[in-house]
Amino acid sequence: MPHVMRIHEHGGPEKLKWEEIQVGDPGPGQVRVRNTAVGLNFIDCYQRSGLYPMPMPFTLGSEGAGVVEAVGPKVKEFKVGDHVAYSGPVGAYAQVLLRPADRLVKVPAGIDDKVAAAIMLKGMTAWYLVKRTYKVRKGDTILVHAAAGGVGQILCQWAKHLGATVIGTVGSDEKAVLAKKAGCKHVIVTSREKFVDRVKEITKGKGVPVVYDGVGKDTFMDSLDCLAPLGLMASFGNASGAVTQFNPGVLAQKGGLFLTRPTLFTYTAKREDLVKAAQDLFAVVKSKAVKISINQTYPLRDAAQAHIDLEARKTTGSTVLLP
Repeated sequence: MPHVMRIHEHGGPEKLKWEEIQVGDPGPGQVRVRNTAVGLNFIDCYQRSGLYPMPMPFTLGSEGAGVVEAVGPKVKEFKVGDHVAYSGPVGAYAQVLLRPADRLVKVPAGIDDKVAAAIMLKGMTAWYLVKRTYKVRKGDTILVHAAAGGVGQILCQWAKHLGATVIGTVGSDEKAVLAKKAGCKHVIVTSREKFVDRVKEITKGKGVPVVYDGVGKDTFMDSLDCLAPLGLMASFGNASGAVTQFNPGVLAQKGGLFLTRPTLFTYTAKREDLVKAAQDLFAVVKSKAVKISINQTYPLRDAAQAHIDLEARKTTGSTVLLP
């Protein structure tokens, strides 16, 4: 019998339970997938802790890859044996699971399943950030927080590929090395440097047209001070906690700024957008313009330890759970 890792109440990593389940045949429009790899993301911790409340019992996990075991009626795009990947709906912390076929994409030859699992959420997040939320152009100088993280490393490489000069923030000298490898021309170690001052110094006081901030409350207000007039703040994550009680009048005071809180689901709600995102992502990975660093793997049943390490900032790059 296959197993899943799920929770019955919100709380710490100890709430994760390894449980046996039954997985039936796929229904109309469904595919049964045997996971070969599952991606780990901060959103998993948010859902586990209750920052993003979820109905119970709840199986965590937003991205994965595997092999098609069975297809349901009306499914024409996939067949048994296909290697597929997905980002959403939730439930990826499973050995076997049912997926809606319209949320799956085929993994092309040359892309390993572990890589596919590691990039569906993080890589397509980087895709919408640099290609749609703010279209990074040659000559731009941009700021990326948590540049050594899973999204950060992909985003920085992609932005450099598009011709941008990337300023990245990290928390330690060890992570600074990773950010440099990911294409950051300038790396700011926030444990000893004020990133607002450094950004102003690097840009000669002009500021940047966009800040990509997945950190949240610890960086939010200072990030606004890094923006040039009419700049865009893309607040796409809450690694340090949620931003609360923000006065939008501040945006006017600081230069008519723009603020967005984008989500991957919004940008890939239409199947054609999902397929486009995946195709663009697989293309930059296959071309080596974006290199994926899977720096940690854990057995899926040890997901609690993976959560502990992720929240303690002990991980770098991408982490994959192996069913």
